[in-house]
Amino acid sequence: MQDEEQRDGEQQPEEQPEEGTPEEQQATEQQAPEEAAPSEGGSPERGEGEDRPAEQAAAPARPSGKKEDVVPGAELDPIAIEPERELDAEERARREAEEEERLRRERELIGDVTEDAPVAAEPAKLEGDATYAATGKRKSSVARVILRQGSGKIEVNKRGLEEYFPRSYLQAVAKQPLIQTGYEGNVDVRVRVHGGGISGQAAAVRHGIARALTEVDPALRPELKRRGMLTRDARVKERRKAGLKKARKKPQFSKR
Repeated sequence: MQDEEQRDGEQQPEEQPEEGTPEEQQATEQQAPEEAAPSEGGSPERGEGEDRPAEQAAAPARPSGKKEDVVPGAELDPIAIEPERELDAEERARREAEEEERLRRERELIGDVTEDAPVAAEPAKLEGDATYAATGKRKSSVARVILRQGSGKIEVNKRGLEEYFPRSYLQAVAKQPLIQTGYEGNVDVRVRVHGGGISGQAAAVRHGIARALTEVDPALRPELKRRGMLTRDARVKERRKAGLKKARKKPQFSKR
């Protein structure tokens, strides 16, 4: 029995390694370096395939054409900016006249200024005690105007024109019919005006004075009407309606 146990103990260590014969070990050692060689150096096809992305990332993309780095528009001639030349006296005067004429036409269309050319060459003379009355309107302003012979004094609501209309523009609007007809300084004007704002009252005074002048001299009517002084300006701010923000502006629509 002891001999059999010793034999089994001797055979067990020989079966565990199972490394094979020395010839098989040599064959495996020769195959190992051959398999490692391609991984280090790499096969020609695989090595080139792996190196291509790196080269493409390093080198910038070049156009396929022959020209390289061509700036668009480089073949065009540069624009030479000429210095502004000085204008002579005649050209400067011509340009100033053209600018003044353009501004005059714009103001004439708007109706903000008086025209230089008077309507009547010689204003008619008023009789001693004669008075001429008329009514002018603009928006919600109403002006009752009375003209009589005098030295050109203008009274609005028992105050002077400069005191009642402190702005020079409103003063020019109120006196526009007198200036254009040549009656400024020849008649006294007394006005009672109420309602509306200060600009609406000035336009109402102009409308009333123009109507009164047509009573003094009916020949002034065509020219005053052509210049828009006898036409009542009916433009009034439209009232706000219920459910709207303004006269016609609707509230913003909200879907959610």
